[in-house]
Amino acid sequence: MVISAEPLIYGLIFIAVLVLVEGIYLTVFGKSISLNNRVNRRLEMLEKGVGREQVLEQLRKEMGQHVKSRSIPIYSILATKAQKANIAFTPAQLIMLMGVLGVVAFVGLTVGTGASIAIRIALSIMMGIGGVFVWINNKAKKRLDLIEEQLPDAVELMVRSLRVGHPFSSALTIVSKEIPDPLASEMGVISDESAYGRDVGEALKGMAERLEMQDMRFLAVAVTIQQTSGGNLAEILDGLAKVIRARFKLFRRVRAITAEAKWSGMFLSVFPLGALVAINVIQPNYYDDVKETAAFIPACLVVAGFLVVNVFVMRSLVNIKV
Repeated sequence: MVISAEPLIYGLIFIAVLVLVEGIYLTVFGKSISLNNRVNRRLEMLEKGVGREQVLEQLRKEMGQHVKSRSIPIYSILATKAQKANIAFTPAQLIMLMGVLGVVAFVGLTVGTGASIAIRIALSIMMGIGGVFVWINNKAKKRLDLIEEQLPDAVELMVRSLRVGHPFSSALTIVSKEIPDPLASEMGVISDESAYGRDVGEALKGMAERLEMQDMRFLAVAVTIQQTSGGNLAEILDGLAKVIRARFKLFRRVRAITAEAKWSGMFLSVFPLGALVAINVIQPNYYDDVKETAAFIPACLVVAGFLVVNVFVMRSLVNIKV
């Protein structure tokens, strides 16, 4: 019995693609582009002597470039996630990166496997596009999670600044300097925009809509209502910080409670595919007796349909909104 190592090689090549795209990203933009960096990217750009207007223009361009490129056929599947992840690469650069990664994957498949040229080309395209998609999706999830975690601390810092007499624009500036990225650069952009005349409530609302974050919408609404109707903004934000922190704790608790169900669903979804691969690797002739029967293809389609339905059902069972 000969066990083929090609499935393992495919997985290693895909992991190498993910590591490569992260390495290229950090090489091009430096460590300040990484999440939760103490010296945020905006401040690092200012310290290098770049003017405040140029920094604001660059960051705003990065924040809006992906949604504007949804019309590009291949890129449309990545645009929303890339926007939330605030990927500094332009859409054209990301498409070029897909091509480079596809070529790297093709070379790896050529050297490490004996697959036909058609299979290698197909797998290379899938790895190039899929690697960038998985990388962006992971970046977006981590970034949004960090912003949600940082937001209560940022709002509480605003409250303390307002209570000692600072205006709200100064409170935003303090947050942009004291809070790590990714929230620091976001708040820094809003602070700069307000300094150049944009309404703070509109800027916060635009950020909330771009990130699709409910807690940020609460902050934008609170600031807008205070600007329109007046009132003690410090007390309003203090109550909002408590609400956000309570929601965050509840979300963490729900995630802990549903962790077992999520892993069970993942196992139930992946195990049949893993078992199929293992059977074909260990005993390639296992299905020879039934392959030629009339019921084989319909049965395969039914099983595939149940597997797809299982993924959506298990996901809906543990997708609890907080």
